[in-house]
Amino acid sequence: MAERKRGQYYLVAGDALPEVFIRVTQAQELLDTGRAQTVAEAAEQVGISRSAYYKYKNAVMPFQNVAGGHIVTFQIMLRHKMGVLSEVLGVFAGIGANILTINQGIPTNGAAPVTITADMTTLDTSAEVLLERVGTVDGVIKAAVAAG
Repeated sequence: MAERKRGQYYLVAGDALPEVFIRVTQAQELLDTGRAQTVAEAAEQVGISRSAYYKYKNAVMPFQNVAGGHIVTFQIMLRHKMGVLSEVLGVFAGIGANILTINQGIPTNGAAPVTITADMTTLDTSAEVLLERVGTVDGVIKAAVAAG
């Protein structure tokens, strides 16, 4: 069997995915929209266990091709340390990216997932260059483009 590279992403049709992946994205939507207040509540509503949600929540998300790549969603894992998110946002501001949304999860095991969607329409800098700069911030565990 071929070895998988860490950080490698695949675009897969939804009907080819295991049902648990679809339900994890549904649970996340319930939490994001406030239709569920807790992970337990969201997991129960979509028919999965909390452990399944936590296992896959950072690994699966719906693909959104927004504005032909000008709207980019970044998924970043940060150490739970004061000032790290502020410094990451400073990188975005420093290149002139217009941040549209920020969603930070509650830290577990000393790390917190953060999803940032930015409008990069007027920038000459690519998402890859932005990722490289974000990756140099002390406290960034990993950073990747999730969509766009």
